[in-house]
Amino acid sequence: MFKPIRAVMTAALLTIATYGVAAEMAGGHPDTYVVKRGDTLWDIAGKFLKRPWLWPEIWQANPQIRNPHLIYPGDVISLAYLNRVAVQEGPRQEAPINAIPLADVEKFLKDLRVVDEFEQLPFVAGLEDDRLRSAEGQVAYVHGLADAQPGQRYLVVRPTQKYASIDPTRCCATEGRRGTDLDFSGRANIGVERLWGYQIPHGGGEFLGHELMRQNTGTITRGVEGRAEASTLLLDQGGREVRVGDRLLPIEAQPYDLQFIPHPPAQQIAYGKAKVLAVADMLTTGGPRDVVALSVGTRDGVDNGTVFSAWRPGSNAPNVVKGGAEHANKVMRSGQGIQLPDEFASHLMVFRTFDKVSYALVMDAVKPTRLGYELKHPDAAY
Repeated sequence: MFKPIRAVMTAALLTIATYGVAAEMAGGHPDTYVVKRGDTLWDIAGKFLKRPWLWPEIWQANPQIRNPHLIYPGDVISLAYLNRVAVQEGPRQEAPINAIPLADVEKFLKDLRVVDEFEQLPFVAGLEDDRLRSAEGQVAYVHGLADAQPGQRYLVVRPTQKYASIDPTRCCATEGRRGTDLDFSGRANIGVERLWGYQIPHGGGEFLGHELMRQNTGTITRGVEGRAEASTLLLDQGGREVRVGDRLLPIEAQPYDLQFIPHPPAQQIAYGKAKVLAVADMLTTGGPRDVVALSVGTRDGVDNGTVFSAWRPGSNAPNVVKGGAEHANKVMRSGQGIQLPDEFASHLMVFRTFDKVSYALVMDAVKPTRLGYELKHPDAAY
């Protein structure tokens, strides 16, 4: 029935733990599925399972598969029996599929990163012809790279926002205000264009880091020479404009993983600690394939591929039957009332992590994902 260049059928009985997964099979799932270009692991898993993040438990139960993380266009996946999984290898002439194609993620990120401090980084001290802004093909002069050699390449980055955790003990933990734009020294700066609409919670919380946004890249053409105190950097990317005060970082060869394998969190995170900290471009609200920043990172056991469910925190409703309108006003002031249940909104998958912050993509949703939403295990029932 199938005619791949290389047809090798491998199958294995699932482990006892995987029988529980079989109960989560999607209704009407196909017996076989031929992987196509453009598929993602999340999409394929969703054809067979109600919960796509459980896919590794089934896929990795095949010890004969040489690399259980790789699925290629042309491969035939078979679930003819609930306790058996098989793969028939296709031509393997194209790149393997990912849970999320890197190209779909990268256009949102703009190579954002989070650091504890940036004041010690080399910085742009001046621009060609004393310009106010410079772009591709123009020169920037950098202070703090005394040992720089011609040919070395750097990222030009700009501090844009400061992250702080949301204090769950405050009555208005899900509320926020507009985040403060930063200048090159970390002070507030009015009128800077925004890529992300950040919301910083009232009352602050634990400091989580400064975000640095990539502006451009450049190549050193001259080191520090003669009486000069700055190196010469030729900007070589059609990115954002560079200004005096922007900082420099070495270019990472591979800033993102090439594959993202969805899985539940490795450890339980206390309620109120893990929240949606920011939403890209949408100010406070995002939907499927939007990027969100989360208030947890590697120190909390979060790694790339971790799946969370996002929940709207339940409101604190006044007991108007018992207390009337006056009781409603007291609840507004004190936060005391009838606690309503949280409401499920979406599933998120992490694709870039830092110590205290991570970035995730909204994978599926029944309602918009907003700033301050609570993060829970993807199987959470409430």
